[in-house]
Amino acid sequence: GRASFFYAPDLVYIHDRAAALDEINLYIGDGATVARSFVRKRGGALIGHAPVRTQLTWCHKEGVPRAIFTHCGSQIVTGDEDARLSDVKAMARERGVAAEVAFDGMEVDLP
Repeated sequence: GRASFFYAPDLVYIHDRAAALDEINLYIGDGATVARSFVRKRGGALIGHAPVRTQLTWCHKEGVPRAIFTHCGSQIVTGDEDARLSDVKAMARERGVAAEVAFDGMEVDLP
């Protein structure tokens, strides 16, 4: 009767990803960019946002079955929303992850 989720906006990288995502039922990630990298270096530090595609790969590799993306960037909110949602779902299917993009008022049931 318990479920766990991992929420990480403004994310570039997860240190010790296997431990962080161990037994996670739902990953809630950063939708700032779908496929294009938005990571840059300032001094010696990486800053920015990992693409949805990369985060879905993390979920696949660590066995996280479901992902929701929030904190969406212009590719999703000002572009062809239906096309971007289709892109996200297709990338997720390729990786064996169920994924969706969050929307205002969204409610989520955890297993």
